Amino acid sequence: MERREISGCNSDGGLNTLICQEDLQDEEYPYPYSNQDRQQVSTSRMTPWRHCRLAAVSLALLAAVLLIVDISLGVHYNQLKDTHLTLDDTERIGNELTKLQDTYKAAIKNMTGYKKQLDSELSRQTQTNWELEHQTKRSTDYQGQFVKMNKDIAALRSHLPMINDGCRHCPPGWILMNSLCYYFSFSDNAGIKSWQKARNFCQMYGGDLAVIDTKDKENSTVNLLIHKKDPSKSLAGFWIGLRDVHEEGTWKWLDGTTLVEGYWNDGEPNDVNNEDCAAVYPRENFFKAWNDVGCANAMKWICEKAPTMS
Repeated sequence: MERREISGCNSDGGLNTLICQEDLQDEEYPYPYSNQDRQQVSTSRMTPWRHCRLAAVSLALLAAVLLIVDISLGVHYNQLKDTHLTLDDTERIGNELTKLQDTYKAAIKNMTGYKKQLDSELSRQTQTNWELEHQTKRSTDYQGQFVKMNKDIAALRSHLPMINDGCRHCPPGWILMNSLCYYFSFSDNAGIKSWQKARNFCQMYGGDLAVIDTKDKENSTVNLLIHKKDPSKSLAGFWIGLRDVHEEGTWKWLDGTTLVEGYWNDGEPNDVNNEDCAAVYPRENFFKAWNDVGCANAMKWICEKAPTMS
C-alpha cells in the first residue's frame, strides 16, 4: 500500500496508524546526551507530533460525516422507494375502482333491460287478465243460458203427458205444471191459513196440498214463487203436503210415503216450538227452500190436482 507523507509523518493508509520520523529518530540518539539536551530535543519535536494528531482527528470526523451522509442517502432512497410503492398502490386501486365502476354500469344496464322485460311481461299479463275476465263472463252467460234451457226443457217435459193422454186442462186460477194442476194463493183475497185449513181448501176443489217429491217439481215450484214474489213484501212461505206429526223427525207426504229427499234450508228442520209442518220459500237456491213451521201458523199455500179431460 502506498504511503503518504503528512507534515513530516508517514501514513500506512490507516486512520489510527501514523508513524512520525521524529519518533523513529528518537531511537538513534541513545544516552550520550544529557537530560538537558534531551529536553531540548523533545521540545523541538513537539510541534510535528501535534500536526499528526490533528490529521488523524480530521480523518475520523470526515469518516463520520461520510457515514452520516451515507445513512441519510439510504433513508432518502427508502422514502423514495416507499413513495414509488404508494404510487403503484394508488394506480392499482384506481384500476380496481374503474373495474368496479364498469361492473356497476353493466349491472345498471342489465337491470334496465330486465325492467323493460318485466314491464312487457306485465303488459301481456294485463291483456291475459282481460281475456280471462272476458272468457269468465262468457262462461257465466253460457251457464245462465244453460239454466234457462233446463227450465224450458222441464216446462216442455211437463206438457208431454198431456199431449200423450189427449187434451187436458186445469180450472181457472190453476196452472198446468209437471203434468198436474197447481193453485198458488198469491192473491191477497185468498188470505192466509193454518196448515189444516189450507188443506181443507185444496180438498174442497178436488185436490190436496202439493207433494214435491222430485227435483223437477221443486225447481219449477220455487222458480214460479220467485217470479211471482212481491219485492215490497217480506219473504213468505207456502204450505206443502209434508209433516211429521205422527213421529218426530219422520216426515211423510199426505199419500203416506216417507220423505226420501228433502230440500231443507241450513239448520232445518229444527223443531223449534213444536214445528211439525213443512213450507216452501222463494229462495234462489231451491235445494235450500224448505223450513219446518208450527202447523197452527197462518201462511199461504199450494194445492195440486190432476188435470181433467175436456
